[in-house]
Amino acid sequence: MNPAMIMPLAAQKGAGMSNPDSFIDEVTEEMRRDKLFGYLRRYGWVAVLIVLGIVGGTAWNEYRSAQDRAAAQAAGDALLAALAENDEAARATAMAAVSAAGNAAVITALLTASTQQQAGQAEAAAASLSALATNADTTAIYRDLAAIKAAMLPVGDMPARLAALAPLAQPGQPFRLLALEQMAYLTLETGDQTGAVAILRQIAEDAAVTRGLSDRVQTLLIALGEDAAGAALAQ
Repeated sequence: MNPAMIMPLAAQKGAGMSNPDSFIDEVTEEMRRDKLFGYLRRYGWVAVLIVLGIVGGTAWNEYRSAQDRAAAQAAGDALLAALAENDEAARATAMAAVSAAGNAAVITALLTASTQQQAGQAEAAAASLSALATNADTTAIYRDLAAIKAAMLPVGDMPARLAALAPLAQPGQPFRLLALEQMAYLTLETGDQTGAVAILRQIAEDAAVTRGLSDRVQTLLIALGEDAAGAALAQ
């Protein structure tokens, strides 16, 4: 056979062998497309809901953020207006009327109590602080601070004020030493100097005592006739 005729025949034979592979690939691809379209027809609504949920959630978060910013701005304006009052009683009344949420509510309550105390409204100040101290939505550290400040006010009987401070004076509490200091003052007011001195020494010996608190304790101990070492000073 003429060699020139062999090459075309071989090429045709090779082409004939590859056609079945191409056909199988095309059929497989077609089946994949059909399956994909089937999934889309069956579950496409899920994808639509997911997209709508993402878009809707983003829009809602933006709306809430805008609302929160507006509320915070309004509370800030009301606080500034209240603090601008020259009369202490009017300032205290205006502060008590300020409405705020979140951390702004904590700041507002503390400022309100301070303003009420300055206006001579100790009972109102104690009520503001007690409301903050017993609010479960308030962060624990702010509740503790409010409880200490409330106990410092000359409102209520002494046993109740001491009882309010006792849990805050336990080891591990953030305001433990400050609570002990207030307990020492209140104990001294009851006439129990021995008990007050014992509390003051407990503060002085604590490794976490600050320089300022240590100085206050030592000054009071000396005023009570006690030295830093624990012995009574000669009268």
